[in-house]
Amino acid sequence: MTSLKDEVLSRRTFAIISHPDAGKTTLTEQLLLFGGAIRAAGTVKGKKSGKFATSDWMEIEKQRGISVTSSVMQFEYDGKRVNILDTPGHQDFSEDTYRTLMAVDSAVMIVDAAKGIEEQTLKLFKVCRMRGIPIFTFINKLDRQGKTPLELLAELEEVLGIESYPMNWPIGMGKEFLGIYDRYHKRIEQFRVEEQERFLPLNEDGELEGDSPIKQSSLYEQALEEILLLDEAGNEFSNERIANGTLTPVFFGSALTNFGVQTFLETYLQFAPPPQPRTSDVGTVDPADDNFSGFVFKIQANMNPAHRDRIAFVRICSGQFDRGMNVTLSRTGKSMKLSQSTQFLADDRSTVNTAVSGDIIGLYDTGTYQIGDTITSGKQLINYEKLPQFSPELFVKVSAKNVMKQKHFHKGVHQLVQEGAIQLYKTYRMEDYILGAVGQLQFEVFVHRMKNEYNSDVIMEPIGSKIPRWINEDQVNESLSSSRSLLVKDRFDKPLFLFENDFALRWFQDKHPEIKLYDALEGFQEN
Repeated sequence: MTSLKDEVLSRRTFAIISHPDAGKTTLTEQLLLFGGAIRAAGTVKGKKSGKFATSDWMEIEKQRGISVTSSVMQFEYDGKRVNILDTPGHQDFSEDTYRTLMAVDSAVMIVDAAKGIEEQTLKLFKVCRMRGIPIFTFINKLDRQGKTPLELLAELEEVLGIESYPMNWPIGMGKEFLGIYDRYHKRIEQFRVEEQERFLPLNEDGELEGDSPIKQSSLYEQALEEILLLDEAGNEFSNERIANGTLTPVFFGSALTNFGVQTFLETYLQFAPPPQPRTSDVGTVDPADDNFSGFVFKIQANMNPAHRDRIAFVRICSGQFDRGMNVTLSRTGKSMKLSQSTQFLADDRSTVNTAVSGDIIGLYDTGTYQIGDTITSGKQLINYEKLPQFSPELFVKVSAKNVMKQKHFHKGVHQLVQEGAIQLYKTYRMEDYILGAVGQLQFEVFVHRMKNEYNSDVIMEPIGSKIPRWINEDQVNESLSSSRSLLVKDRFDKPLFLFENDFALRWFQDKHPEIKLYDALEGFQEN
């Protein structure tokens, strides 16, 4: 039997972050293929063929070809147990994505070689930097024409403010893409050749021996010159700086043609950290600690539409999970038995009997859990650090189209709100429902899921962008509510104003200096 410590050390848990269309889902598929978790990779563009990417399981994702929820996938490779969290790349899904980044030990950033660093990648990257987690960069789509490799490296350093170390270097690009010069493994990996010709070893001077056809190309000479430049003027390789997130190893390749992916995976597994100690309100918790503990970073309803179930995704932070074990929910102090548990390959699930620190498990939830909850088997109750919460920017009034289906409507709204992608507010007197979200796509997904999963058509009335500010309950005065400063309650019945704009907010502050206003980011709102 391997010890708990050895099991924990074999875990590698990472999220893939990128801008939409950079190739995130395609890369995930190829990694699963290497891990033997799937037999054939389905391209995201496969709408007509009926072959869909494994990590895109929700109906709306299949229609649009984007990842809307964060899937979790697990596979084994080269003695390591890999947990991939595939995050939504769409700009509207930042909140769910940010929470997912709190559950991983490293991140893989995919950059489209033609587009470079895009706005959404920058946002996600900042969260990784905030947490100081290692970032590995995969520059994708080298089989298409794009920016020059040196230009892309300069962009990484200027836009993201992180230094880079290319582990390999492309020889040509687009139609003239010949392969990669692998600095780390001291070999050349050729593109689109027979398997036995794929790898060519380099000599002591870093050059090819013999008369390989690739040597006849001017692109090979150009790559050698650029490698020389990197050796002399580039950043030095540093394991320590990779570990603290200040140096990113860069890999070039093409996920769609599965080129450079295996090299990336093998090198990533060497340098990516195993589960790290976590901060809690009683100090740092060691992942190899005997007591089981973990936190809920995501809640997902209806992963199996036939059963109307809810799954709470838990990142294990210490100890070992055993099915049927008793744990305490720190928020309520209540003890419970974890008898229904699951592990994932997107929506393909199997019951899990044991799991250790670094793994992600799903617990069937009847409404017990909230995002950010800590569970532990230890005698001492602990709480892991709070997950980031963001103020919504767009708001809509929502009601049921069919008055006879109010029960379906209320159930659907409450379950989807508990997932955390949209936020619910109620007006003071009439208790009308108002939804808030970070972006428009969340409302579209809400309408789609209400109809398909809860059989409830809804009417949505946009009320535009608002600025939410919470207030203390003893300062509630309904006479202050107006169209420019609407007084509402959140789902925890805490009062807040929805201000029409900055001007309305400043006017209110000048007029009522005695009322203290709080932003959700200030940690006023309790989960």
